[in-house]
Amino acid sequence: MPVPVSSWRTVGSRVVYANPWITVREDAVIRPDGKPGIYGVVEMRPSVGVVALTDSGQIALVGQWRYPLGKPSLEIPTGGCEDGEPPVAAARRELAEETGLAAGNWEALGTVDQSNGVTTDVAHVFLARDLAALPGATGGDGKRGQGDEDITVVWLPFGRAVELALSGEITEAVSVAGLLRVALGERPARAGREALTRGASG
Repeated sequence: MPVPVSSWRTVGSRVVYANPWITVREDAVIRPDGKPGIYGVVEMRPSVGVVALTDSGQIALVGQWRYPLGKPSLEIPTGGCEDGEPPVAAARRELAEETGLAAGNWEALGTVDQSNGVTTDVAHVFLARDLAALPGATGGDGKRGQGDEDITVVWLPFGRAVELALSGEITEAVSVAGLLRVALGERPARAGREALTRGASG
């Protein structure tokens, strides 16, 4: 597939707002049609999402109120990287903070560009296995969260979580991408195992 080449040209830039989490800048640009214009960009540090699975096929999800949309959301554990923090380290931290769990096995599932027409946020998605409760935690049960969070940990069969993503009941983008990447990755592996089993039995 041909890769598009940028036909935008930046001629100036200014910060119009900043806080510890985001910076909003306004660029003066020459648009693809050659006319001058402006482009607003929300700069954010990279973020992470964690598909946390037990050996029995249960997934740890978190339910929380999402202030910008004014509604509850069921999601995989997610969060932003600190300055200079590697994504896998941020993923370990977010899993611990939001669920009270640690994982012995981590697999990178790639990235997700979130709202790439307006923000620089790139989410790194991970599959976490070999789960164990952290000392003093309740094994991924009950309410958790920091001062700006009110989180309830929810355990579901992985297949049920995929159904909720497909039906539109799980709507957070990184959660949908993570669930489907794991589901589609497991399907060919499972088909291969079944073919080997059939060959052995024949």
